[in-house]
Amino acid sequence: MTRENEQARARDEAAATAISGAGTPQAAVPAVRVRGLWKRFGQQTAVAGIDLELPAGRFIGLVGPNGAGKTTTLSMVTGLLRPDEGTVEVVGHDVWRDPAEVKARIGVLPEGLRLFERLSGRELLAYIGRLRGLPGEVTDQRATQLLDVLGLAGAQHKLVVDYSTGMRKKIGLASALLHNPEVLFLDEPFEGVDPVSAQTIREVLEGYTASGATVVFSSHVMELVESLCDWVAVMAAGTIRADGAVAEVRGEAASLQAAFLELVGAQDRSTGSTLDWLGGAR
Repeated sequence: MTRENEQARARDEAAATAISGAGTPQAAVPAVRVRGLWKRFGQQTAVAGIDLELPAGRFIGLVGPNGAGKTTTLSMVTGLLRPDEGTVEVVGHDVWRDPAEVKARIGVLPEGLRLFERLSGRELLAYIGRLRGLPGEVTDQRATQLLDVLGLAGAQHKLVVDYSTGMRKKIGLASALLHNPEVLFLDEPFEGVDPVSAQTIREVLEGYTASGATVVFSSHVMELVESLCDWVAVMAAGTIRADGAVAEVRGEAASLQAAFLELVGAQDRSTGSTLDWLGGAR
């Protein structure tokens, strides 16, 4: 049995314990710890020296307007993009000093997901299982369960190139969950997804965090974040403006949306100018 298989088995047992109520997983270290993280692209600073600590076992939203630096931050946290400065630890392991250990513990569903499109959904999961070092029978069993739960059983032998946007997001999620990671990173997982697929993805993620695992997902849709997450970090212009429990960040505001607009400075923008030429008589 490989080290990754042993880790997956241990996490399965911990999840079973949590679901049965026989115990609570211990979160001695944060899921993610970021210190002094910078990333520049030429003259543009995408991430400006952020410090952030994300607690384990929570449903976490990384929120901000377009261009805030969310995708760049997640790319650096998951080892897809090397930072200019700073350190990142996932479950106590340095992403750049111990990449194999970190990658064994995380699942990633990036924005603009690229898949092996000439494989069927079932073949893709079999391939991912082999890459992860999972035994064939374990891969087959988990793939069957994921395809069923995500509503892809009827399309499991269909080529991924023929999948709809929602189906692609779901098979991407299945690929990210197959090895039972401790921390799951999702970049705009509900973008372009129909309501039925979105509800299926939501139910899977809620069950996953209920087992003691951690989900970190980026979004700019505050209503979605407020209904899903119990912890949130607000990002704008490459900096963290606020982080903590959703109720904490919302404060006295009527909603997370209202608090968000104030934190990112959207309420300071002038609304006096109007498009006088738009509409009206022609």
